[in-house]
Amino acid sequence: MIVQPKINTRKGSAEMFTGDVYIDTVVYSVESSPIRVNSVHFTPGARTAWHSHAVGQYLHVVEGTGLVQEKNGEVKVLRPGDTIYTEPGIWHWHGASKDSFMTHLAIWEAPSTGKESDWGEHVSDEEYNRQP
Repeated sequence: MIVQPKINTRKGSAEMFTGDVYIDTVVYSVESSPIRVNSVHFTPGARTAWHSHAVGQYLHVVEGTGLVQEKNGEVKVLRPGDTIYTEPGIWHWHGASKDSFMTHLAIWEAPSTGKESDWGEHVSDEEYNRQP
């Protein structure tokens, strides 16, 4: 059995997020398990930059109203209890709606080799404002 000590809450970097985002690490991998879980807290209007994951990613909304969009897809609204899966290599963004905080669990695996994620440009206000 391995006890993983709590990691202090950290602010999401300006390179990866627009607005105020706070991250709590829930599970970080050990050599025998590549799983990773973060509890990510978005303030209203906050969002990730465009990014993709080598092995895909699950998002499970815990509270508030969230938004997610795959590149060239429609913006989808997420509510507490909703879970969405983004396939490996698919560019997407996610964050809070304009008028609500949102917290989700981000769940993914680290690949056996190479980068976990690729990060691109910030989601423009025009892209973000296409909310349904």
